[in-house]
Amino acid sequence: MNTLLILPMGRIAGVTPAETRERLLRAAADAFARRGYDGTRVADIAAAAGVSNGALYAHFGSKAELLVAALRTHGRRLLADLLAAEPDRSITELLLVAGRGLPRRRDARGDLVVEALVAARRDADVAGPMRDYMGERADWLAGLVRLAQHHGELDPGLSPDALVHFCLLLALGGALVPPELHAVDDGDWADLLIRVVAALAPPADPDQTGEQP
Repeated sequence: MNTLLILPMGRIAGVTPAETRERLLRAAADAFARRGYDGTRVADIAAAAGVSNGALYAHFGSKAELLVAALRTHGRRLLADLLAAEPDRSITELLLVAGRGLPRRRDARGDLVVEALVAARRDADVAGPMRDYMGERADWLAGLVRLAQHHGELDPGLSPDALVHFCLLLALGGALVPPELHAVDDGDWADLLIRVVAALAPPADPDQTGEQP
């Protein structure tokens, strides 16, 4: 029977520490998404990654730390992926494209954030890292909002924090309400999003519309 040789500090023979860490993150993301946080043991993740429990703890201090690290690495990044693929596209167009995908069937990466949110409500060890994670995502989104405001795509009078909160609620609600529970027609959903985004545009300039002040 072939076995992996585990070296000190959680290393696998012939595998770099970075590769070992990635194995653990992939195994953790899969396990947490399928079994939930409470239903997943550290031993399950270690076995799936082909390492010992001690090797896992050489990379991650706790199961909670591993959960949030897996979410950071393998969680859903629809908007970020769209931005990387089409950097010249307007922010509002990217928001529309990302928003259109929210009601569709969830995948394992979408399930991962649900499990992390549920665990954070019950476990203080998860709540702290999840607060940091959500703060990072909110700061990133707020930067996009400010950029869109600077380019005249979004009303500069809107609070970036409030708009980011709205986007987060929409995205997380999409993760919690899959099509199996409540489906919506793609065209109807797209029409609604277009109206919402149009309402967020800067107010019309009376000089350009010909309206009298």
